[in-house]
Amino acid sequence: MPKGTKLLLSVIFAGLLLAGAVPARAMDSLTGEIVDLACYMGHGNPEKMRGPSHRKCADMCLKKGMPIGLVTEDKQVYLMLEDHDNPNPYQSLKEKAAETVTVQGDKVSLGGSQGLVVEVVK
Repeated sequence: MPKGTKLLLSVIFAGLLLAGAVPARAMDSLTGEIVDLACYMGHGNPEKMRGPSHRKCADMCLKKGMPIGLVTEDKQVYLMLEDHDNPNPYQSLKEKAAETVTVQGDKVSLGGSQGLVVEVVK
C-alpha cells in the first residue's frame, strides 16, 4: 500500500474515533399540561380550555389531528412536533389531553413560536 494511502486511512480512522467520542447533547425537558391548541388559543379564554372539564373536547380535537400543545406551570405554550424518525412518542400525546406530562426532545423556535420535537414522553 502506498505511503500516502496509509496516512489518509490513519487520518480517517482518527476522525471516526474522535467523532464517536463527542458526548451526545442532553435533550430538553418540559413539564406541563397537554392541550389542543385549536381550543386553547382559539376560544378567547385559555383557562377554560384546559383541565379535566375540557378533557372530552380536547380528546376529540387531538384525535382529529388538531395541533398538540403543552402549557407549562409558568404559562409558556409549546407546540409539540413529531419526530419523523420516531413518531410514537408524539402520537402517544393524543391520549394525554388535560394530563400533566414531562416531554423530552429538542426545543425549537421560529418567528416568535416555540416548539419541542417530541422524543420521549413520561
